[in-house]
Amino acid sequence: MTDEIHRWTARHLAARVNDRVLSAVEVAQAMCERVGRLEPQLNAFADFDAAVPLAAAREVDARLAAGELLPLAGVPFTVKDNLWLGGRPATFGSKVFEDFVAPRDSWCVARMRSLGAVPLGVTNCSEFACKGITDTPLHGTTRNPWDLQRTPGGSSGGAVAALASGLGPLALATDAGGSVRRPAAHTGLVGMKPTLGRVPNPWGFDDPNHLLSVIGQIGRDVEDVAFMLDALTAWEPADTLSSPVFAMADAMAGLKTPLQTPTLAWSPDLGCGLAIDADVLATLEAAVERLRATGWRIERADPAWPPEAREYPLIALQQAGLAQRFGAIWRKTPERIDPDIGAQIELGFGISGTRVTELLKLREDFHASFTQFFSRYDALLCPVSPVEAWPLGSLGPGEIGGLPAGPRGHAAFTPIFNYGGVPALSLPCGTGRQGLPVGVQIAGPRFSDARVLQLAWHAEQVLGTGPFSPLMA
Repeated sequence: MTDEIHRWTARHLAARVNDRVLSAVEVAQAMCERVGRLEPQLNAFADFDAAVPLAAAREVDARLAAGELLPLAGVPFTVKDNLWLGGRPATFGSKVFEDFVAPRDSWCVARMRSLGAVPLGVTNCSEFACKGITDTPLHGTTRNPWDLQRTPGGSSGGAVAALASGLGPLALATDAGGSVRRPAAHTGLVGMKPTLGRVPNPWGFDDPNHLLSVIGQIGRDVEDVAFMLDALTAWEPADTLSSPVFAMADAMAGLKTPLQTPTLAWSPDLGCGLAIDADVLATLEAAVERLRATGWRIERADPAWPPEAREYPLIALQQAGLAQRFGAIWRKTPERIDPDIGAQIELGFGISGTRVTELLKLREDFHASFTQFFSRYDALLCPVSPVEAWPLGSLGPGEIGGLPAGPRGHAAFTPIFNYGGVPALSLPCGTGRQGLPVGVQIAGPRFSDARVLQLAWHAEQVLGTGPFSPLMA
């Protein structure tokens, strides 16, 4: 029975464990065996000790025996290395924290455990979650299960590499500029960036992208992601970004409700002239046409952005945040920090307070652009990444759409949704010329997380779920 567990959805697995058809310990044992076989190929984990999930699984079985009904009973999940799994190493992908042990669970980890989920391990992320690939001096290079010579993207590369290989059905990660959505797109998974503040994150590492970063959900289908988001939705007064509007979970309730002919916009370059590879664009346009053929009302339209809209226009806020938090360490002991991150810190030193204020005002302008655009459209469709996953060894492809590309050209389509604080989701929609996954992005107005997931679920019925990676066999 355990031979196919790695292909099960989280809902199916939880139901089997709650029904006592399978124990949480049996599930954990199967997952640990699988990690042991595949981890040497992937390097997905920053910390894995089989004793941790096995102990958690025994506790779940004891709670079930005592009569508890646990919505996530026995479901293995992974924890990104910029979050805390209490009692385990938490390094933020950096030598700066190589000896740090998490004093407690992050809020999201504690919530998952309270509902019966079992932490499998801590997954690799780029240092301080601030690069678009997952390659650190401390933990090395994480590989894409679709092609082990390619990157899974970043910063949540370990999370998607594990999940796309069948190492748990759910992954906890973070997204400050696309760190959930882009890696999900590169590995054929569903990745959700909820509305800013929907999932509390009141304690843990100081995040250089605090005002942009959210706790994201990754799964192999839309329903698992909605299931996970409902489990994590809450109002937590200890989190300055939380709000009573998040007190009620609503993602699953209307997920499969028939659509009432919404009007969506399709924007292949986000109105910014962003470059995209021809084969990726063709895959996305074919997906849009398939949706139109089933009755979706989709118009070609671009949001009206503020004048400074371009590739990653608020990246200076990240650079300034890195300089504020880690600049002194970089200046004193540069060998402890990834040189790519050091370069961002150096740029951060040169950003004035006036410029930071200008960028915070620009963030408000992006919010106004979204508000105006979503007064006319229910949702926006656009690319997640303009390229398929690229070979290891570089921050990004050197060319996109036949034009020279900078190190963040591959990431240009996602951060704008963080600037507006709106929900956005990556949905698998086919493969490109190299046979690697491509994702379409679905975004809606603030607080419309349930609507975005509903649209994604209906789109998934047309486009199909993402195919399994070669390592899912």
